Amino acid sequence: WGGGGDIVFVGVANGCSRILASPPLTTLLMKTCPMVIELPVFGRSRPEEKVLEAVGVFEAVKQHGKYETGQLFLHSVFGYRGIVLFPWHARLYDRDVTLPVSDSKPEPPGGAHGSKEVKGKTHTYYQVLIDTRDCPHISQRSQTEAVTFLANHDDSRALYAIPGLDYVSHEDILPYNSTEQVPIQHELFERFLLFNPAKAPPFTARDTLKAWQEKNHPWLELSDVHRETTENIRVTVIPFYMGMREAQNSHVYWWRYCIRLENMGSEVVQLRERHWRIFSLSGTLETVRGRGVVGREPVLSKEQPAFQYSSHVSLQAPSGHMWGTFRIERTDGSHFDVRIPPFSLESNKDDKAPPAGYTF
Repeated sequence: WGGGGDIVFVGVANGCSRILASPPLTTLLMKTCPMVIELPVFGRSRPEEKVLEAVGVFEAVKQHGKYETGQLFLHSVFGYRGIVLFPWHARLYDRDVTLPVSDSKPEPPGGAHGSKEVKGKTHTYYQVLIDTRDCPHISQRSQTEAVTFLANHDDSRALYAIPGLDYVSHEDILPYNSTEQVPIQHELFERFLLFNPAKAPPFTARDTLKAWQEKNHPWLELSDVHRETTENIRVTVIPFYMGMREAQNSHVYWWRYCIRLENMGSEVVQLRERHWRIFSLSGTLETVRGRGVVGREPVLSKEQPAFQYSSHVSLQAPSGHMWGTFRIERTDGSHFDVRIPPFSLESNKDDKAPPAGYTF
């Protein structure tokens, strides 16, 4: 069986189906028996050659509950190997779902889309490390994900990043286990996690991870997720407040936001234009138009249905809103607009110190 060329079953060994997976991993056929995962690596003798290397065995997907610190996984959309550091409990504002009043309490800032009230529902995300070996294969993202933050007050123009960090939704986790003591290659892996074969999963948080999470909680926290689908194109937005800086006797507030576009249908489409409206509490309304996003015009197909990128926005006010549309082109040349769900830009009340616990 082949899933768009991404996965091929090549037989059965020791009662377990063996998988040959070539990133990006976009389709997965799960069986009840454990499955050995094999990923391609470049040949040692000739760089252009690829060989298959076993990396672990799939575990059952958790329908209920959460994954623990140290859980190894494959990303179901982007195909990379990763490991869970800790969970976040976010409020998901899904404009495709009308929740009964008894199911969820209204939570600001959900806002209204026209006259449509949207209620937040708790959803689990995870802070994870990405295996650096897989980064070159993540073609459906504008860059390997990183957590960006502002420098200290001495340099208001500098923007720093901690690479190889990502936020992963619970349903995007495909858990597996491995006998390797260092199954993920990332410079923070051994600093944050300790191999403990008596545990399941066999990796526990070091005190450095706990201290790093506590000190950098304001920069890392994921609180609100916004989602909306137009003509089978689903847009998910996650905003993060980064902090405030003083510039030319005024306060400038900064946010980063992560956007994922997913093609939920079978038709091949391409993102051509973006149209943003940015409202500031100071009373200004800015319109931004342009070709593509972050210099790219991604194609969304059945084989590669998703694209994700991050960007930044600043306001001279402590809060505001953003919303807009993406212009999408079909293969016949026709176009349609996909709504970007409106989301709030909210600043935290407390002033934030620069991130701690990591040496750059």
